[in-house]
Amino acid sequence: MRGNSSSKSTPSGASTFYGVLSVAGLTWYVIIWSVGLLGCMTGRRRYRLRPRSPLAASPDAPGVSILRPLKGLDTNLYENLESTFAQEYPKYEILLSVADEHDQALSVVRDLMSQYPQVNAKIIIGEEIVGVNPKVNNLIRSYQQASHDILWIIDSNISAPPGTLARSVDALTQPTPSRSPSKKKRIGLVHHVPLAIEHEGYLGARVEAAFLNTNHAKMYLAINTVAIESCVVGKSNMFRRSDLERVNGSLKRRQEGELVEGKHGLAAFGSFLAEDNMIACSLWHELDLRHDLSCDVVHNAIGKMSLADYVWRRVRWIRVRKHMVFVATILEPFTENLVASSIAAASLRYLLGVPPWVFLPIHHFAWLWVDLDVYESLAGHPIRPHQHWEFIGAWCIREILALPIYLLAIFGDEVTWRGKTYQVLRAGQVKSAAYVPIRTTTY
Repeated sequence: MRGNSSSKSTPSGASTFYGVLSVAGLTWYVIIWSVGLLGCMTGRRRYRLRPRSPLAASPDAPGVSILRPLKGLDTNLYENLESTFAQEYPKYEILLSVADEHDQALSVVRDLMSQYPQVNAKIIIGEEIVGVNPKVNNLIRSYQQASHDILWIIDSNISAPPGTLARSVDALTQPTPSRSPSKKKRIGLVHHVPLAIEHEGYLGARVEAAFLNTNHAKMYLAINTVAIESCVVGKSNMFRRSDLERVNGSLKRRQEGELVEGKHGLAAFGSFLAEDNMIACSLWHELDLRHDLSCDVVHNAIGKMSLADYVWRRVRWIRVRKHMVFVATILEPFTENLVASSIAAASLRYLLGVPPWVFLPIHHFAWLWVDLDVYESLAGHPIRPHQHWEFIGAWCIREILALPIYLLAIFGDEVTWRGKTYQVLRAGQVKSAAYVPIRTTTY
């Protein structure tokens, strides 16, 4: 006998339909939990032990050019940039680029350069216009002037532990087994999971941190473990310039030695707002390379973010993703806690007569426990006692807002980024008003 007694009065055709729908709902719920647990276990395995790389003191370590695009005084800018100067690696240079010679970040940069005279660092002032993405425009000169083939591009609100560079080069240069090339393809890009850090107590910043450090990290780790498709956040990425010069964003497979048509290299991605994800996709699809995560997290400093700022930030990236990975974006709300649990509760009630008031508290407690475990793996410590209720409150707000934000985002195409409005086009390209190039100076 089916647990839901009301089904006795349901016509057999409708009963079959509801039964199939309920089984499908429970199957989806199991899949979502499997993905979440995979992310949780990956976090435990990958981030709770971070050995020192032998490259940290090797005279044979390959050279690396670190590119840091800057604009204004981001939160913790001094500490973020200082982490780059303090990397334990024998051969690297730092190129710090700003579009405007009056940018406030320059005073911080010059102070650091005087504090670390032994580090090979230089300032690049001025942008080269290759598209509407200001970050790409800001990076072009640094990209062209970099001395080394291996490039590490890090956002200005990111800091990295001292061993990150060496371990990332380890991951990028790992040899491909000659006996099984089909099973282990060459690594073309190394990326890092961001761990959000907020100190100023703004509600939006707390909600953003709760999102990035739990649900986002959990799904990000799971997707990259399965590795059936490119999935990269561009906070901190390492790749070879020689590889990037062979792609143009078309995502069409090309053969070794095949000439690249039109714009190529970094300049080809100036028309994309999510240039980081598009670069990763191009390396994956055009060159058949793969990505890897090092055993490091990078710290993402979140500043004065209101709840409205958080909402519109999420709206922006959902609208961009909609044009880049449409199917995954359509499925996104069904992976969220409240939607997935509602589907499971309705399915269990129909099939087994389990009351939602019994199932839902158990589900939400288990979901929160897994999210907290992911946070602990990334941070290297549990949430501090005095932060418990602040975090849980921010986590609850994030979960409640997930579906309304999605519905707001999915029906629009305009986004605002750094005070400018863009129209999102096919494949994540954007259009906006033209910029005027400025003079370039090198120190």
